[in-house]
Amino acid sequence: MMNMDTLFMVTCGIAAIGWIILIFVSPFWPNYEKFLIGVLIAILSLAYSMLNFSNFDPDILSKFSNLKGILSLYENPALLLAGWVHFLAFDLFVAVWIKRNSTLHGIKHGWIIPALIFTCLLAPLGFLIYILTRWIKTKDYFADNAM
Repeated sequence: MMNMDTLFMVTCGIAAIGWIILIFVSPFWPNYEKFLIGVLIAILSLAYSMLNFSNFDPDILSKFSNLKGILSLYENPALLLAGWVHFLAFDLFVAVWIKRNSTLHGIKHGWIIPALIFTCLLAPLGFLIYILTRWIKTKDYFADNAM
């Protein structure tokens, strides 16, 4: 396995490619979603899994019951990196969902760019911005076609 610094740089680079595709290329590439989910997010998921399985601790489940236990997990650089890769993969996945959902509801790409940027930086806030944008554009907070 490559060292943690190299793996950090590689996974961040993979995620950055995904964000560039999503923000700048996706309006012109009908199959962006297949590539992002089927290749980039899958690679990030594989890196995440390898980091977790190679650092498995039988007592790990007991550490999820309190904040001090969670903090102790992140004392291991590999598990800290796994947590970071988890964010990279899921934030990108949420952004793909936002793009797909906006298309489903006829919201033009330009309207969702702020939500995508905030999803990259602060995913739950970006998601909230998208939900509010969708509500403003469609007048329907609880959209029938959520997926």
